[in-house]
Amino acid sequence: MSHFMYDVMGGTVDEPGPEAMGRVLDGLADADDEHPDVSLSHESGWSLSAFRDGLLIWENVEDDPAAATAPGERRVAGREETLRLFRLLAAGDIASIEALPWRR
Repeated sequence: MSHFMYDVMGGTVDEPGPEAMGRVLDGLADADDEHPDVSLSHESGWSLSAFRDGLLIWENVEDDPAAATAPGERRVAGREETLRLFRLLAAGDIASIEALPWRR
């Protein structure tokens, strides 16, 4: 498996295509304090989490904590930008996502 998503309730969607990514992202309408985000993870360890208010968190969840890069945060202007970044991550285009202005 090269990538997978967690929906807002923690369910796993293996190898989601663009339509499935959109459905998972739309599930943020049901987000609450206990289940605030959805995420897409790539086999490289990079993960992108999206929150209802437009916050994205970019991090490598498999990095050694002592050597880990600090997670990055940024706000996006909408659903389409989040989906674009999910598609880049699913394709393994880590460099394009990393090149964005992340607040660390």
